[in-house]
Amino acid sequence: MTLEAITFWALGALLLASALMVVLTKNLFHSVLYLALSLTVTAGIFLALDAEFLAAVQLLLYAGGVVTIVVFAIVVTERLVGARITQTSRHIVTGLVVSGALLVAVLGFLRGVPLPVERPPLGVDVTRAIGQVLLTEFVLPFELLAVLLLVGLLGALYFARPEE
Repeated sequence: MTLEAITFWALGALLLASALMVVLTKNLFHSVLYLALSLTVTAGIFLALDAEFLAAVQLLLYAGGVVTIVVFAIVVTERLVGARITQTSRHIVTGLVVSGALLVAVLGFLRGVPLPVERPPLGVDVTRAIGQVLLTEFVLPFELLAVLLLVGLLGALYFARPEE
């Protein structure tokens, strides 16, 4: 077994454990911390697969941005309500059955597909290629998305301002 395979399986086990802790932890704040760990480990898996751009996006957008927003929402909500917010997992058995059935289906599908033993070599710098495509062929949707996010941010600022 190669170091690459050992790294992948170790990161996969850590990802599975942290994802389970997201669901099973009763303290909502701790659950968000486990979510941050699982998103960071996902970026590590992307790095192990030589997908640096996806790892950077995963860290910046999800592990950085989304987790920060969720922590901020928890803190603000607890201040407004004045009580600790707890998380309850009511449908654990149903979730286990559905996720087990999904796992069996995915593994059954993967058994029928011939997977390559070795990774093919990359012919180009993937990050550079994604950047060039985003800023040439898809520049209009990219800019429209930026405007949409700006409008969403301005709308959030408008609704968050104090009443006068």
